[in-house]
Amino acid sequence: MAKLFGKPTVEVTHKGYLNNVELLTNNEPARHKLLDVIGDLALVGQPLKAHIIAKKPGHFNNTEFAKLLQKSAVKNSKLKDIPSFDLNAEPVLDINDIMKLLPHRPPFLLVDKILHLTNEEVIGVKNVTMNESFFVGHFPEEPVMPGVLQIESMAQAGGILVLSSVPDPENYLTYFMKIDHVKFRHKVVPGDTLLFKLQLISPIRRGICQMKGIAYVGNNIVMEAEMMAQIAKKK
Repeated sequence: MAKLFGKPTVEVTHKGYLNNVELLTNNEPARHKLLDVIGDLALVGQPLKAHIIAKKPGHFNNTEFAKLLQKSAVKNSKLKDIPSFDLNAEPVLDINDIMKLLPHRPPFLLVDKILHLTNEEVIGVKNVTMNESFFVGHFPEEPVMPGVLQIESMAQAGGILVLSSVPDPENYLTYFMKIDHVKFRHKVVPGDTLLFKLQLISPIRRGICQMKGIAYVGNNIVMEAEMMAQIAKKK
């Protein structure tokens, strides 16, 4: 090691580090570790206000901790974005307006009203009741809304966003081409009110749109997904 460092001898000092370099301060190794912790936690991507106690820190442990903090921060940011609307207020679109846009009909019409609609965002509501036909077999002893129908309900709300971009929506259909990053976080049961918030990931081009959707029940995120859909004229 002495030859490698270009020194006559290399020894371990009484403080536990090699004597191949002169330290600027007596606690330079501790400062070095402290800077490692600060630098690695910067990977979280946002300021931290915290008191952190690190025992034998290293880059691997630091970055794994940063990943946990980042995951928690993303979850909290989603919760902060929970739409706040008066469910008793007059909707932007009621069920009759929705049926003018969507070709779906009961029992497969899974959006009850639209609370908010812009060129880039839609917020829809699905009231889940025990009268839903799928609860007969899913499951008789513990009714739970199937995940695929949660996706379908979200997709229908997204379809309203897409079809509202054309002047004659009654002449078009929306076909979903791809669904990615689907996560089910809580079960949906009779009595729940599903609130879907969908936003365009990119502008609609050539009839293709990409959306990010999050479904809420109260203050809980129950499902989220990214969807790609295409508008096609009816034959």
